[in-house]
Amino acid sequence: MADDLTGATDVAAAFGSAGLRVGLFFGGIDDDASSADLDVVVVGLKTRTVPAADAVSAALAATRALIARGCAQVFFKYCSTFDSTPAGNIGPVADALATELGAGPVVFAPTTPVQGRTVYQGHLFVGDVLLSESTLRDHPLTPMTDARLPRVLAAQTVHGVGLVDLAVVRTGSAAIEERIAAQAACGREFVIVDAVDDDDLDAIAHAVRNRPLVTGAAGLAAALARAHAAASARGRAAVADDTADRLTAAGTAAAIAGSCSARTREQIARWQESGPALRLDPVRLPDSEALAQDALAWYDGARAEGPALIYSSAGPGELREAQEALGAERAAQLVEHALGLVAAGLARRGVDRLIVAGGETSGEVIRALGIGHGRVGAEAAPGVPWIFADQPAPMALLLKSGNYGDSDLLVRAAEAHRVH
Repeated sequence: MADDLTGATDVAAAFGSAGLRVGLFFGGIDDDASSADLDVVVVGLKTRTVPAADAVSAALAATRALIARGCAQVFFKYCSTFDSTPAGNIGPVADALATELGAGPVVFAPTTPVQGRTVYQGHLFVGDVLLSESTLRDHPLTPMTDARLPRVLAAQTVHGVGLVDLAVVRTGSAAIEERIAAQAACGREFVIVDAVDDDDLDAIAHAVRNRPLVTGAAGLAAALARAHAAASARGRAAVADDTADRLTAAGTAAAIAGSCSARTREQIARWQESGPALRLDPVRLPDSEALAQDALAWYDGARAEGPALIYSSAGPGELREAQEALGAERAAQLVEHALGLVAAGLARRGVDRLIVAGGETSGEVIRALGIGHGRVGAEAAPGVPWIFADQPAPMALLLKSGNYGDSDLLVRAAEAHRVH
């Protein structure tokens, strides 16, 4: 299970990369939906920034539903930048899951090399800079100002926090298991594990493959998939073929962006070079319904030009202006609700291929569309797979975490004939 919806698509793609059959549920398990033909069930929650008690309640409900379906291992997925605050929610959720599952020592490994996220000596790096020196230090909801993960996690959990350093990881899975056990014997049952590449993650996955609870980001999920099942080239080809067919059928595309990340703003700028785009301004019009109505009226006039983008993403200066004028929480809720209303309006207008940038935005869009679950298709970019929902109406969805994808991703995803 993942603590936001783009995290869920990211981890679903990671498990699918090994040829496993993956289904994705939004918000919780739909009791009426079958998972009999699936190897992996991914549950996308929206718990990263909610009160810790609410996050724990949702995670426990999802875990119990997964166990009832015969789940052999629960993987708690959070962002590879360990997005959280001293109040949670990574620590409180992990505490509750460890108790629920009777889990022993629990590993924490956010390393995801394909996204440039690595951990060395317990410090999280984004590319070649410490997390605390990256753009994540200015995140509006979960500013990450400390790169030392044992210290970050210790502020959130009742458990002692230990570390397995890279020197141990490089000696293999048996040494990793021994060090985890030694840390637990000293009262440190939550253990950060260093990793800088896929070989490190494979060693970690082999060490924890039989544990009832594992936590990490998509890099470790992919390594666990490799540990649990041999990759099936034919299966991946079938997924790609099915994705191409479904995207060709989904002929009307539009994009919505709420993330304020630097990468999403690059993608928006690239879109604006060739396609119509409109920015919602909550300071000018601080009303969700009015913002959505204006945006949809604009879309009705712009759609003849091709796929259109509606976004609320803003640079640091504009973001501060909105937060100072409206309050940080109100500003965020206002634009997210507006974008959800926009998504519902676009669907009524026949949009059946929707590209969404931002985890919180994706959650609001899924809620507004009333989508409960879907099948995971091929990736449009690393960690960004297409999701195909049949209910309440056929829809192809690309739910993109703010920092993911190259600058052309939004434009490329809007083109029916370009499938990756």
